[in-house]
Amino acid sequence: MSTSLIYRNGMVYGVLMRALYGRHYPDRFRAVAAEIPHGASVLDLCCGPSTLYTRYLRDREVDYHGLDLNERFVADVRKAGGRADVWNLGDGAALPAADVVLMHASLYHFLPDASPVLDRMLAAARDRVVLAEPVRNMASSDNKVLAALGKRYTDAGDGAQAHRYTEETLDALLARYADRVVKETLIAGGREKLYVLEP
Repeated sequence: MSTSLIYRNGMVYGVLMRALYGRHYPDRFRAVAAEIPHGASVLDLCCGPSTLYTRYLRDREVDYHGLDLNERFVADVRKAGGRADVWNLGDGAALPAADVVLMHASLYHFLPDASPVLDRMLAAARDRVVLAEPVRNMASSDNKVLAALGKRYTDAGDGAQAHRYTEETLDALLARYADRVVKETLIAGGREKLYVLEP
């Protein structure tokens, strides 16, 4: 399938994300990185173009392994010195084990029911699962033009994604895992919600 422009180049992706989040852009990464212990092995699902690794994790001596459907993003991580593989998370295969299994801003790709992905994350995690997901999105804006742009230009290579999580729908999904949730909080100026789960 055709990949949207913003997913064809890591720099374009980063510039657009920085524009969308404004001053809260670094906050979203700091909040996720704060949940990762120094020296832990990390499996980063739908890792993107290495921003979390290069700016927030590389100096913390983590054993980083990124997985992404996008070959260009995988190449970016490798170029930055991290380990990364092309991986289709939608194929249902078991995930490599790691101390921390994380996903940042990509769970919506697995709507309408992302629980199978969460189940596989929990099965692969030795210590914790870190999940951060946008709950205020351009694609679900009341402004029809913004919503159309958000839906059209967010194809990571597996088809356009018309739906996004709200805080209510994300909470409803995570309610199934209430006995494993050890932390939940809004981050990035309320644009995203972060959960930490025990395996």
